[in-house]
Amino acid sequence: MEFVLLGLLALALPVMAIVAFILVLAHGGRLNKIENQLRELQQRLGTEPLTPRPPMTPAQTAATARPAVVREMPAADAPPVSAAATETPPPAQPVSPQPHPAAPAPRQARPPRPPVPPRPQSDVSFEERFGTRWVVWVGGLALALGGIFLVRYSIEAGLIGPAARIFLGALFAAALVAAGEWQRRKEGNAKAAAFAAANIPAILTAAGTAVAYATVYAAYALYGFLVPANAFILLGVVALGTLAAALLHGPMLAGLGLIGAYVAPMLVSTAAPNYWALYIYLAIVTAAAFALARIRLWRWLAIAAVAFGVFWMLPGIGFAAYVAPHIFHGVAGFALAGALIVSGLLYGPSAQPGKVDAISSASIAAYVFALALLVLARNHEDAALYAFAVLCALTLLVAWQAESALGAVPLAAIMASGVIALWSVQLSFSPGFVTQGVSGVGDANEMPKALYGSHLWLGGTLALLFGGLGFVAQTRTRSTLQAVLWAAGAVIAPVAILAALYYRIAHFQLSYQFAAVAMALAALYAFATEVLGKREQPGASSAAAAFATGSIVSLALGLTFALEKGWLTVALALMTAGIAWVADKRNFPFLRWLAVGACILVAARVAWDPRIAGSDLGTTPVFNWLLWGYGVPALAYWAAGWLLRKRADDFPARMADSLAILFTVLFFSLQIRHYINGGDLYRYTAPLAELALNVCVGLGMAIGLERLRMVTKSIVHDLGAQIIAAFTLIGIVVGLLFVDNPYFTGDSVGTGRFFNLVLLGYLLPAILAGALAITYQRTRNETFRNVAAITSIVLALAYLTLQVRALFQGPALSGPAMSDAEGYTYSAVWLTFAVLLLLIGIVRQSKAVRLASAAVMLLTIAKVFMIDMAGLTGVWRAFSFIGLGAVLVGIGLLYQRLLFPKKPISPAQTES
Repeated sequence: MEFVLLGLLALALPVMAIVAFILVLAHGGRLNKIENQLRELQQRLGTEPLTPRPPMTPAQTAATARPAVVREMPAADAPPVSAAATETPPPAQPVSPQPHPAAPAPRQARPPRPPVPPRPQSDVSFEERFGTRWVVWVGGLALALGGIFLVRYSIEAGLIGPAARIFLGALFAAALVAAGEWQRRKEGNAKAAAFAAANIPAILTAAGTAVAYATVYAAYALYGFLVPANAFILLGVVALGTLAAALLHGPMLAGLGLIGAYVAPMLVSTAAPNYWALYIYLAIVTAAAFALARIRLWRWLAIAAVAFGVFWMLPGIGFAAYVAPHIFHGVAGFALAGALIVSGLLYGPSAQPGKVDAISSASIAAYVFALALLVLARNHEDAALYAFAVLCALTLLVAWQAESALGAVPLAAIMASGVIALWSVQLSFSPGFVTQGVSGVGDANEMPKALYGSHLWLGGTLALLFGGLGFVAQTRTRSTLQAVLWAAGAVIAPVAILAALYYRIAHFQLSYQFAAVAMALAALYAFATEVLGKREQPGASSAAAAFATGSIVSLALGLTFALEKGWLTVALALMTAGIAWVADKRNFPFLRWLAVGACILVAARVAWDPRIAGSDLGTTPVFNWLLWGYGVPALAYWAAGWLLRKRADDFPARMADSLAILFTVLFFSLQIRHYINGGDLYRYTAPLAELALNVCVGLGMAIGLERLRMVTKSIVHDLGAQIIAAFTLIGIVVGLLFVDNPYFTGDSVGTGRFFNLVLLGYLLPAILAGALAITYQRTRNETFRNVAAITSIVLALAYLTLQVRALFQGPALSGPAMSDAEGYTYSAVWLTFAVLLLLIGIVRQSKAVRLASAAVMLLTIAKVFMIDMAGLTGVWRAFSFIGLGAVLVGIGLLYQRLLFPKKPISPAQTES
């Protein structure tokens, strides 16, 4: 295949010369035109210096007035006009003014006639469209099909042989191209397009190039006249010729040439591919396409060429013997894009000051992406890795020289971080990349060829380049977007590369070296934040916010590197509070949303492993890993919500408040489970005790949130209080009263006579529910107050009942049938409780409490008459009824004397 390479090199030289000539012609033509215009101005003005003359008198103006000779501006390629032909005659002698009806004003040379704008589409009639466009397009298609059908007929009729067919096809293609060129020269540049008519020369030339493609391919694939190398060269010549012709015929032909040039290698198959020949050819095609796009300012052509260039990186990307040609392809494409596509750099288009151009940024970022794919496909081979690092560094250099390409900086930072991160998790691409896709490398022995050394120093170098240049460039930014893009690259690359290297080298173990690097990085970012915060140039505050974010993230990483177990969760939670603190000190809106991201990270981490530190939580109550894994984040979120709410009660503040409530609930719930089950969160041993403690916590949090929401007016605190109260009520009704009720389950309530699970499960919740009802008097409506009060009374009655049962039956409440003394005690205790409720209702003037007292009283009456009358015997039955009667009479007296006293009788009523 050496002759193929030599042939391509021979082809490359003239094509490169053509491209260079086109560029020189484009710039040189402008210079010649300017020189001709200056020469004509000098000829018109003579040799007099261009200095202002004194104003002329009216007499002189009238005397010197004469019809001016109208001259058209000579074309750029017109022969220079002789000085004698344009010599200015001597000024006329002043004469006395003569009466004249209207002296004509001096005429000036007319400017070049502007082109006639095309008429709107609505003004073009059907006949015009049909006669000037449709018939031409159909005619071009008919010409191409006619050539194909003619060849087919000649084959079917056996008129001509294969060689003649190929010759006639080539001749027909040349005839169409020649006809297109003849038609173009005939029309000339003087034609004024009154409407958008079809371009007949371009269509003829396009039909000719299509026939030329078909002819070359038929000679290779159908008849075997051409070996693969020659077919490849001829197809490339046709494609490049089509691109060159597009300079004269317009974008349609450019698109055809571009597609043909990049598709041509697919049409030629060979058992021994020569990637050097392929990529040299593609470099020539890319140079031609970029040059044409630059001259004609066709952005679509540049985008298409870049897309094709990245696509051609994929074939053979994983084959062991072909890394150098792929590197050449990526580097050559990057260099050509930087030289011809990036605005404001070398031969690129003119750049608008302060504008970041998407095409300029994406064109060089695309080739960096192509090299990143090569690194992954080659399993991080040294040569590919070094080439990728060089392109990342060159991206920074290009962005430094041309601000239009600044959008490529954060993209390159992300790709550099991604390459190091994929190496750290041992993820690579299989050799059959195009068909097999991604494959994981799970065996620790299957290490990439480039080990710690290359990635360590290359990653560190790239981190320093992105970070340092991103900070230094802040002194020359002219817009907020530029400042943010530089700052984004300066934060993303160092932080992500540091985390990836730590994961691969330290494997989540303690590493004080990495911790020191992270702390130093946090200090540098803090310094950058302070410096930029004092500047008043555009984008300084936004860049300062980005560097502040980097400082906080680096600090969190340092804590993670230096601490054990689940400290990552703790560090991320503390980072949230730190972000909120910075957002409070500096009004950077971006930081508030960064706090949201940190909140989501912590929530995801907890959802992945609720134990935070695995199974080794420790057995010490309270002071175990749950205290750090849930308690510290809960405090951090409470602080973050308070700080964020100082500026606005928006989504970030509400997210922090929501997680603060959630982590507080989880902290108490998991601590209770840890304590009850001896440190094992997945064991279930004492349901009543655990449920009772959770109910107490729920009622306490509901009280706290009710008081807090009256201060903050936060909807999160309002909804949180209602949700926690609702779930607590469900736990009381379903759990304490029925499912886990020791009377039904038979579970032991403890050996203590009064300090037992009955007190914990019913008396404490009753007191807290009563406190919640009192709190609702200032925060909620009557419905909430009544529900809380009824819940408190029901729990208190349940406590009294179960406590009496425990006094008579012992720890197991589901013992033998109750005795007469036990039955009487129930009645006495309930009556006492009813009287106590009545007194409380009278003192607090609460009708709801008095009604609850009446309900307990009715329950006691029903019990005495329905149960005691039949169940009790002897003196206990008498005591039951005597006690009930005495209490009822006493209650009547209370109602008569205190609640509904008789009104005094007036004297008039007495007399009557």
